[in-house]
Amino acid sequence: MPPTLGTNVLGRKVLYLPSFFTYAKYIVQVDGKIGLFRGLSPRLMSNALSTVTRGSMKKVFPPDEMEQVSNKDDMKTSLKKVVKETSYEMMMQCVSRMLAHPLHVISMRCMVQFVGREAKYSGVLSSIGKIFKEEGLLGFFVGLIPHLLGDVVFLWGCNLLAHFINAYLVDDSFSQALAIRSYTKFVMGIAVSMLTYPFLLVGDLMAVNNCGLRAGLPPYSPVFKSWIHCWKYLSVQGQLFRGSSLLFRRVSSGSCFALE
Repeated sequence: MPPTLGTNVLGRKVLYLPSFFTYAKYIVQVDGKIGLFRGLSPRLMSNALSTVTRGSMKKVFPPDEMEQVSNKDDMKTSLKKVVKETSYEMMMQCVSRMLAHPLHVISMRCMVQFVGREAKYSGVLSSIGKIFKEEGLLGFFVGLIPHLLGDVVFLWGCNLLAHFINAYLVDDSFSQALAIRSYTKFVMGIAVSMLTYPFLLVGDLMAVNNCGLRAGLPPYSPVFKSWIHCWKYLSVQGQLFRGSSLLFRRVSSGSCFALE
């Protein structure tokens, strides 16, 4: 959908991309409300598989053996505990991500079929057969590396920042110290997720790139040789955070990327 002309807070004329609600309204007009739920089945299956995997790993490698950080005094001397806890979380997240990623790929491809009005990927089983036949086993894991890197950076960034803030910036003399510490990790999670968004974007673009769907081929999208090629291309175009805003999505001055 083409951008529309608008004004920013300074009164200057700028081009804005369609917002989330504009896209949602358009999808409903074309496919009905059911169109908003493209790819839902494999996405639910992916989430369920990830949850089951994490639960199974906790039984095999129980976290009870790890000492938990409990108060400020501990936090100042327990960086090793935080590293151990984060390493444990990273192991579970990476394993669950790898097992569930094939279903994520199928979900993404079911969604982008809307662009070319295709029906190549309809059911989970038939999609598995198509991907294996056309791309082999590796076809189920396209875009996995940037997703894994994003998960790792998120976990370490969130946990370490929360630890250092709680240990060195929140004073016990402050009456709301306990309340602040309880929300630090949540707030850091939001902040770090914004920084790791490009990994999510690149991973999702690679999942649909050059897979036989129009949305993953020129003129909608270049054919990328690797996720690094995709990252560099988006960086040059100023599009590494493309799609991160739901409402006010201004066109980048260097952007010529067709697929939004």
